[in-house]
Amino acid sequence: MATHAVAGPAPAVSSRRWSIFAGLGTAVVVADQLTKAVIAATLPLDSTTEIVGDLIRLAPSANSGAIFGLFPDQGWLFGALSVGVLVLIVAYHARSAEAGPIMSVALGFLLGGAVGNLIDRFRFGYVLDFVDMGIGSLRWYTFNVADAAISTSILLLLLVAVLSGRLSAGSRP
Repeated sequence: MATHAVAGPAPAVSSRRWSIFAGLGTAVVVADQLTKAVIAATLPLDSTTEIVGDLIRLAPSANSGAIFGLFPDQGWLFGALSVGVLVLIVAYHARSAEAGPIMSVALGFLLGGAVGNLIDRFRFGYVLDFVDMGIGSLRWYTFNVADAAISTSILLLLLVAVLSGRLSAGSRP
């Protein structure tokens, strides 16, 4: 007689991993909002201040669109989508017990970055970007601490995917 295993609930994420996730997310939000407050109080929008010559500049701008200024004047739409994304981030973290602490770090960065930019969207209707990097006319998109956290999260998630793929491939008979 065959027996079928019944899938139970997903393993719970440890309280240590929840602390990493929530603590890192909170730290990103605080750093993001503090830097934006300092920039907003000291530099007018659309001004430029060189920090490391032309390589790194502070250039505050109002981004009413998505990442890298895509889809301008759609801040309300991205604000609404961000709320749903926040729910998905927390839910995914809750179900990622076997992924290890690097997943908590990656998702904490993602959560903090999403919350930091969401605060701006609800308060101002735009996100304050201010870090401008490049050489001469070859510039990267202007960004902020929240954007840097989101980008770091994406790199960490790619690293987790690559490493888990290699570990899975190495464990095959």
